[in-house]
Amino acid sequence: MHADLSRITYRPERHYSAVVAQQGRVQLDADANEQTAIQLFQARTLAADLIGQHGGPSGATGFKIDLKCGSRDLDNLLIGGGRYYVDGILVEATRPQPGEPVPAAGTEDKDGPDDGDPAAEPDAAPATWSYWDQPDGFRDPERPGDRLPSQFPYVACLKVWERLVTAAEDPALREVALGSALPDTAARAKVVWQVLPLPAAALGLEGDNPPVEDIRKAFDEWARKERTPGSRLAARSERPDQADDDPCLVKPDARYRGPENQLYRVEVHDGGDARQATFKWSRENGSVTFPVDELDGTWVALATLGADDKLDLDVGDRVEFVDTAATSRGEALPLLRVEELDLPGRRVRLSDEPAAGVGRRPELHPYLRRWDHREGGARQSKGAGKGGRLRHGALPVEEGAWLPLEDGVEVYFAAGGTYRTGDFWLIPARTATGGVEWPTDAARRPLLQHPAGIAVHYAPLAWVHGECAVLDLRRAFRSLSADIPAADDAALTAEEAARDEETYDAGAAGDGSAPVVSRSQTTAAAEAAVDEGGEG
Repeated sequence: MHADLSRITYRPERHYSAVVAQQGRVQLDADANEQTAIQLFQARTLAADLIGQHGGPSGATGFKIDLKCGSRDLDNLLIGGGRYYVDGILVEATRPQPGEPVPAAGTEDKDGPDDGDPAAEPDAAPATWSYWDQPDGFRDPERPGDRLPSQFPYVACLKVWERLVTAAEDPALREVALGSALPDTAARAKVVWQVLPLPAAALGLEGDNPPVEDIRKAFDEWARKERTPGSRLAARSERPDQADDDPCLVKPDARYRGPENQLYRVEVHDGGDARQATFKWSRENGSVTFPVDELDGTWVALATLGADDKLDLDVGDRVEFVDTAATSRGEALPLLRVEELDLPGRRVRLSDEPAAGVGRRPELHPYLRRWDHREGGARQSKGAGKGGRLRHGALPVEEGAWLPLEDGVEVYFAAGGTYRTGDFWLIPARTATGGVEWPTDAARRPLLQHPAGIAVHYAPLAWVHGECAVLDLRRAFRSLSADIPAADDAALTAEEAARDEETYDAGAAGDGSAPVVSRSQTTAAAEAAVDEGGEG
């Protein structure tokens, strides 16, 4: 998550159950975030253990898929409302309905709307989502790759993950009472879902109607491969050769030479193998963003500039021009270079226009995200080409060698990796120790680690094998609670007999009267002693 964090301290293998605050101590963002992570892990693990890999509550199971075919229109999938759980994560498909506004003065008809005037009645909002207007899908009919397959069969599957939302995307998160000069406060984690088609060929299935269990088994195997990370990275800090040139900035023997504590983020930009993959990095976890007010060619008008010289823009910086749609689609857009600054006008000129379809719709909240790598920041790559070492503004991945970032921080990509756009690693660097925080073995050798994210989850929803031919693949579970059953006559008789046996003597009184209430031997002996004392 591209948040302004100090570090991430949550470690599932430590089995911590809670964060315990102590009096008189500094409160850190990492502690509060770890408590949230612990609670989420417990809740989602419990839900997954009880429900299984995926399922919905009986009677409110969401994501029912129906195919809507048309001779002229593009095919569409209707997505039924309700709730569904994928690996314990709650996903809601119910479409919110718009509210009713107050009528304008002089337009309200006391006798009600005129049923004879169709223009007086606005079009009713759709009751459910569809493939083309799903809230986080941002499918474009003009893109052939976004259209539903023309060949049957295919699986309509659910893709679920989490991403960060800040005030740059949701201005309602900012407290306006704090003033525009102050930064935003807390960010939000959002569950993102998309209904996507998966051709049967990707599952290795043949025929239009294979057995349901074969479909589920093939999909589970495909999803397992998709979830399994294919790349590893290690990080370290080494005292650079030019460290003697600035001995007064930090401790002379410090391996990390930065003047401030940082949280470095190394993120895959272009996916693929080592020949195709690129990466980018930020010393601020990629949290430095600038909301965009207007786009005019290569000139971008910004809503605000950075709070200080470390969080602003400078000529030569690499920026990513994105919006909510591009972020939700997980696309690798070209990283543009800042060519010129107009500080009084809060404008910057970029090296090229943003990608088509990005940043042109204000309701999608476009913004610039700054990355801190520069051209020539690491050793020259064999595949960098004559035009420079960057590819689409990002650094090419080089496996099997330590690559310097800055101030002594270095990263190492393991050989044979397969990289996915968005995968990332976090590297805290601390001036107090003059190094980075990274796991090592007993010999203090850095350990290779899989990416910290993005964790993506999948569930099959329907097998679409023809027009109006949809096989439901969802699962449902019943509620655990139930009515307390009323006891029958036999149970009542047995209960009364047991009560009589515990409360009453088995024998009758000596005079043949009804049985008497039994008393404990201690109580009877005490009463006898009182009687004897009274007679004396």
